Amino acid sequence: MDLGGIGSDIHPAGRKGEYWTVTDRGPNGQIKVDGTKRRTFPVPGFDPAIVRIKVSGDTVRVLRSIPLTTSSGKPVTGLSNQAERDEAPYSYDARTPLPFDPNGLDTEGVVPAADGGFWLVDEYGPSLVHVSARGKVLTRYVPEGLNLTGADYTVVEALPGVLLHRKVNRGFEGLAQLPGGDLVLAVQSPLSLPDKDAGEASRTVRLLRFSPKKKAVTAEYAYRFDPVAVVDPSEDDTSELKISSVVAVGGERLLVEERTDKAARLHLVRLDREADILGGRWDDGATSPSLEQLADPAAAGVPALSKRLVVDLGTVAGVPGKIEGVALVNRDTLALINDNDFGMTDGAGAFDAQGRLIDSGIETKVTYVRLPRGL
Repeated sequence: MDLGGIGSDIHPAGRKGEYWTVTDRGPNGQIKVDGTKRRTFPVPGFDPAIVRIKVSGDTVRVLRSIPLTTSSGKPVTGLSNQAERDEAPYSYDARTPLPFDPNGLDTEGVVPAADGGFWLVDEYGPSLVHVSARGKVLTRYVPEGLNLTGADYTVVEALPGVLLHRKVNRGFEGLAQLPGGDLVLAVQSPLSLPDKDAGEASRTVRLLRFSPKKKAVTAEYAYRFDPVAVVDPSEDDTSELKISSVVAVGGERLLVEERTDKAARLHLVRLDREADILGGRWDDGATSPSLEQLADPAAAGVPALSKRLVVDLGTVAGVPGKIEGVALVNRDTLALINDNDFGMTDGAGAFDAQGRLIDSGIETKVTYVRLPRGL
């Protein structure tokens, strides 16, 4: 069974060597036309899926694939949702416009839900998505004011409206489930507040705590990236910093992955009640300077989460680039999964003259890493 890119997240599935993984929105890339990059979808009907895998030695076997569907049972696509807010979708050669799809999901994180279904996070809204055990979207929680109309499932505006300022393609990327059942959602990059330039230069990103029982966000935290050259000595562009995974490791503690496409480091943080900024001035898009503009949040009274480096994956042999999923196997072992982008590269060179994909040769791998000291 050849699904392509299943490396957007990984979560233990209850049996040794078995994990839940998830695809993102499917094969996509960018091609420049008349000086402007266009987002391409070579397989516009691609249906994102939750995938159960089994890892045995150097083999990864797909045990089950659960395609996502709407309330009426139609496949959910990975296409952009809204004109003006999301990138316009185009055909593989960037020449033919494709329709926007309010049902489209760019799924990233996955954790099992108490009812036998799953929780997913999505980049577009950004949104938190509750799906049934069979993959039917039950509810999609989105920011207040998103006004997503025409979706063939229930859409609830239950997230802070400040998230409407998420950077394009940098919505929710990480998802963790705390022991008590609460979820932690990580925005991939700093918000574009008050504008794109501020977001590109910022090192402050946001984590949200969501209660499935209350169906509401109950806390919000500021998290500070290390300088980009610390995370990745080969990179000098701060906007390349991202959170791709958050992992619950017991109590109120999380592992947070800071990465570029070439390097990644995992930090241990504790969700301190005193660090909760939900509902305050930093959730007001008119606040100036914004949270994202603060060079030193602590000096402005913002208690960013304290953190401790656990492992620099760049120092571990055999770890591929673009690690997007991290799972806790036991107290001192992690399972990592990389996103191979379905073997696609950006640019017109991704396809031959007949429109066939030229495979990048990058494979999705599950890699085990033993921590220097236990958690």
